[in-house]
Amino acid sequence: MKEIKIFSPATVANVSCGFDVLGFCLDTVGDEMVIKKTVEKGVKITKIEGYDLPLETKKNVAGVAALALYNHANPDCGFDIEIYKKIKPGSGIGSSSASASGAVFALNELLGKPYNKTQLSNFAMKGEAVASGSEHADNIAPGIFGGFTLVKSNQPLKILELPTPSNLYATIIHPQIEVKTAEARSILPKNVPMQDAITQWSNVGSFVHALHTNDYSLLGESLQDVIVEPYRSKLIPYFSEVQKAALAKSALGSGISGSGPSVFSLSEGIETAKKVEKAIQEVYAKTGIEFYTFTSKINAEGIKIL
Repeated sequence: MKEIKIFSPATVANVSCGFDVLGFCLDTVGDEMVIKKTVEKGVKITKIEGYDLPLETKKNVAGVAALALYNHANPDCGFDIEIYKKIKPGSGIGSSSASASGAVFALNELLGKPYNKTQLSNFAMKGEAVASGSEHADNIAPGIFGGFTLVKSNQPLKILELPTPSNLYATIIHPQIEVKTAEARSILPKNVPMQDAITQWSNVGSFVHALHTNDYSLLGESLQDVIVEPYRSKLIPYFSEVQKAALAKSALGSGISGSGPSVFSLSEGIETAKKVEKAIQEVYAKTGIEFYTFTSKINAEGIKIL
């Protein structure tokens, strides 16, 4: 195989209680990438459509991730990368991680799959660090592994694949404002009360158990964030109104996607998810802030070959 076209999906990180460790993969929105083998050695980004991003390999998240794998594999060929960017940078649904994950996935396929998913995640994290300033895998992992994932540790990297309840849907609203990841991190407290910590790890444990037992009610109870959301929600206009509107239409729960500004809601069944989508559209339609919404089944496969 000398050429491959892939779909690299959007992802939701943190998932309320699971700051920097939990994530899940979406199915409706994602980047498309075309990667070609070349005779000339090295990695080049030859085209980017959709958003104004650097073509210079060492300044682009996809390029940096691809180089990490390329330098490790040291193949006797090169690669040209085309990126058709559908996920808006800074949206909070894993734009940078989709580019980084897609690049390493595609190179691995063209080289005959010498690396496993954990190794690919490690390479992709090098690219993610260009965008966020640090290596973390909570968006990378669900894109590469699919479904729900938990990052048990970064050093060494250990990713746990979690089961996905079959009738679980996500609804996303993306207000057209920018929340910088660095700012969203800077406002977080350095210390938290013991009782809040206990509540948070209780919710993470309950959430993981709910995924394993298909317990939608427990899953909803566990989508509570007492540590990060109280601070970051201040950066997202009408966050509490969106949350209330979603819950009023029987969403299991809502939270900030990544560092925002996107907000996710989880629902049991597509009908409920669509009602939630309509309700949150009505909230933002009155605000004068541009936005878009979409509903997606949880993508259990991750990156797909087109």
